[in-house]
Amino acid sequence: MDINKINNYNSLISKMDNQIVNNKTENSFGDLLSNALDKVNEMQLESQEYKKMLAIGEVDNLHDVTIAADKADTALQVVMAIRGKVVEAYKEIMRIQI
Repeated sequence: MDINKINNYNSLISKMDNQIVNNKTENSFGDLLSNALDKVNEMQLESQEYKKMLAIGEVDNLHDVTIAADKADTALQVVMAIRGKVVEAYKEIMRIQI
């Protein structure tokens, strides 16, 4: 498990928090969302790589494999929850009568 990847993820989250708190518009919401999705994709790929390495016997520490898989699963669940809320909000907006 590479601690730098966790630090990069944490710095992305704190950057998003700072932009929200400071009301800065340096990056658009789309850019932030795209970056977050890229990070989730990287976590999924890392988890798959760990699983492949485990299958061929290259991983000595099973904890790293489990942590990578759980981290990727949790990130995907968060993305799916956000997606559900966005779709729900869109449907609500479409129901508004003008």
